[in-house]
Order: sequence, then C-alpha cells, then structure tokens
Amino acid sequence: MARKPRIHLPGGFYHVVLRGNGGQDIFFSAEDRNHFFLLMQRGISRYGHRVHGFCCMTNHVHLLIQVADEPLSKIMQNLSFRYTRWINKHQKRMCHLFQGRFKAILIDADEHLLELIRYIHLNPVRAGLVKQVDDYVWSSHHAYMGKETLPWLTTDWVYGYFSHQRAACI
Repeated sequence: MARKPRIHLPGGFYHVVLRGNGGQDIFFSAEDRNHFFLLMQRGISRYGHRVHGFCCMTNHVHLLIQVADEPLSKIMQNLSFRYTRWINKHQKRMCHLFQGRFKAILIDADEHLLELIRYIHLNPVRAGLVKQVDDYVWSSHHAYMGKETLPWLTTDWVYGYFSHQRAACI
C-alpha cells in the first residue's frame, strides 16, 4: 500500500525526528555530527528552508524546520541519503541508517514554537546524558545563548517572538 503524501505548507514549521534503525546510533564521533551540520547547511543553500532549532542525540535527531517552496520530504530525503552514505563509508558498512520514514509534525508556530525549542534543547537532560542543558554541545542551545555562531541556524524568528511578547506586556 502506498504511503499518503505529506502535507506541504510553504512557510510551515515542522518538528522533524530522524531515528536510528532499530534504535541504533547514528552518530559515532564529533566528526560525524559536524558533517551532519555541513549537510544541513548545504541543504539550506539548495532548498531555501530554515532550521530554527536542533538537537543531535546519539541515536536520533530533533529538528525544527520551516520549509519554503520545496517539500519537507525532498529536504529530508536529501539529508538522510547523504548522511547515510557518509556514515556507511566511514564505518565501512552497507545498511540502512535511519528507521523508516522520518517523523514530522506540522506545528502552529505562534502557539508552540517556544515550547518546542525548549523541548528540543532539554532532550539531553531528560535522557540523562547531562545535568544541565548548557553541558550539551550538540544542540542549538549554545547558539541561542550567544556562545556559538552557526550561520545556517535561524534564531531571529524566536528572538523576535520574545521582543513581541515583551512589547505586548509594556
């Protein structure tokens, strides 16, 4: 039976989760994570979407993506294919890296964006990998705190939401 096509909403915000096949690891080194970031940056240049947040755990990835004209399926297929090829080459293996299709939830940015960013950044704490979110370097939290610059990460939309909230309270 064919899969139902995903809803494509230009400008839509999606919470995307890529999981390792059978719960297996998808990152084996800092080099792997850095290459994943490079592939995300290249994808942004190619497809024009925005990444507003991320967290690269050992066996899965959370992304907050805002699509443009290209459908999310095309963006994720490109990213997962290229990253799988990288891992298979460097791990000297030939198999699936990701478990089935990526999970994507269309979110209402006005109501859920800040909650989702918080959820994504707190993922390593909830998983027991670190005690404080600042201790985990493989998420967008450090960029939001001004401790790191990631030119491919879009932070102004979230920051703008805070200034909008502040102006509404004055």
